[in-house]
Amino acid sequence: MRNVGLAADYVRRAKIRLGALDVLFREESWPDVVRESQEIVELALKGLLRWCGIDPPRIHDVSDVLLTAKDRLPADLAREAEALAAASRHLRRDRELAFYGAEDLTPSGFYSRADAVSARDDARRTVDVVYPHVMEGEG
Repeated sequence: MRNVGLAADYVRRAKIRLGALDVLFREESWPDVVRESQEIVELALKGLLRWCGIDPPRIHDVSDVLLTAKDRLPADLAREAEALAAASRHLRRDRELAFYGAEDLTPSGFYSRADAVSARDDARRTVDVVYPHVMEGEG
């Protein structure tokens, strides 16, 4: 069953969170930009999957599901599927490390401005390509 309302909620919330990225970026909280970017990508892609009638798995990286469902996406999104999946995979790897760190790694000392720029770009691009379809019913 296609739950368009839930899909729209995910994507709307992902777009709102883009504003939080700017606050975190201004404060130079690089690991928080990375973590929040991951959550934005996850929400947007899960919203897209729901919009396509796919119940997304309860995992943080839905890249495999997205690629498997590529034929169910509108043509322009299908062309973007590899890039969207790559962003999901890449950011998923940093999810816990950016938030918690490790015994031998402090997130604020590990993540750089360049990491934050890349993560923020992935989040913005994901929302930019998903939003029109889910929120405006294109496709």
